Formats: sequence, structure tokens, C-alpha cells
Amino acid sequence: MILESIVTTIGEDGRVNLAPMGPVLTHPDAMRTAGPADPGFVLRPFEGSRTFENLRATRHATIHVTDDAALFAKAAVSRLDDRSAPLHRSPCGRWAILDHCHRWFSVEVTSVVDSPPRYEMPCRVVDSAIVAPFFGFNRAKHAVIEAAILATRTHLISPADVRSQLDALGPLVDKTAGSVERDAFDELTAVILQRTDPQAPTGTA
Repeated sequence: MILESIVTTIGEDGRVNLAPMGPVLTHPDAMRTAGPADPGFVLRPFEGSRTFENLRATRHATIHVTDDAALFAKAAVSRLDDRSAPLHRSPCGRWAILDHCHRWFSVEVTSVVDSPPRYEMPCRVVDSAIVAPFFGFNRAKHAVIEAAILATRTHLISPADVRSQLDALGPLVDKTAGSVERDAFDELTAVILQRTDPQAPTGTA
């Protein structure tokens, strides 16, 4: 099972990186408990990404469960960093934890499997907590997450296929979104269209 999440890592320079990522859960039933649990996370960063470089250097990350669609959108297009996202560091300073999320897991990489372009990194949970109630299911939120994933795949998918997938997500936002989800989807749409068609208008002056 894959869980869509926001992953924070800290580089050797001390800077925090935030990225949307879908870690594999080898024991997904562990997510059903409110107490200490280890779902058996396997992180799969792309070679060359900031997350990959940070994990290779420190082996530490925090996996966040959140229903904040805008957070996924901004992280996907690299418009979110430790200066714009409220977060704090663990007492030892090795993990960066978002202040606003549903749940977080601080993990340590236990091994690295070389399998370019993605590397598999099984982890163990060091600490975790539940911060706030989960909002609930909403089709627009899911559409924004799908669009955020699409924004990170524009170099892998043909422009026609990208636009087709984006068009299919639009009605879900039109029918069920609130203002936050609508703004997040519009921002992602502008970025995706710009990446797939440099002549497309950005929507900004």
C-alpha cells in the first residue's frame, strides 16, 4: 500500500526540504492504531533529488499524514521550504516536524537498496504523534493530490497525456472544492501547462 504524504528531511547544510512522496507501507494495519506503531515505511526517492541526497547523508526523515491540499500543491512545485512552512525540530535536531498535520512519523533509514532511478529505503519509526483530527474524504482534495503528483511527472509523461489527465481532474474540483482546493488546483494547472507548453500563459502578470 502507498500512502501519499509530505516528507521532510534536513540537509548537511541544516536546511529543511519538504517534498510530496508516497512511501510504501509494508504493515498498513499499524496505521489504524492511535498509539505507537510502525507501519513499515519504505521511502523511494528519485536519484538526484534533494530528498535522496539528504536521506543518503543523514538517514533521517519525517513522514506527515495531512489533508492540506494546498501543502501538497506548493511542495510539488517547489514553492515550500522551511521559511514558509510552520515547523519545528525534534529536541535532538535530527528531524523536522510540521506544526500543522494530522499525524507524523519520524523515521530512520535502516538500509538502502540501489535500484535507479528510484532507491528503496526501508525505515524504522523512532517517534510519532497525532496532532489534529483528520478532515475527511473530499474528491477535490484527492484531485489536487493527483495534480500535484502529475506536476512532478511532466518530464516522464507526454504533454498530451498530461493534459488529458489534468482535464479529467478539473470537474472534481469544479463540483466539490472549497476555495483552498480551487486555488491550489489553479496554481498546479498553471505550472503544469507552463512545463508542458512553454508558450502557455502562466496566469500571473
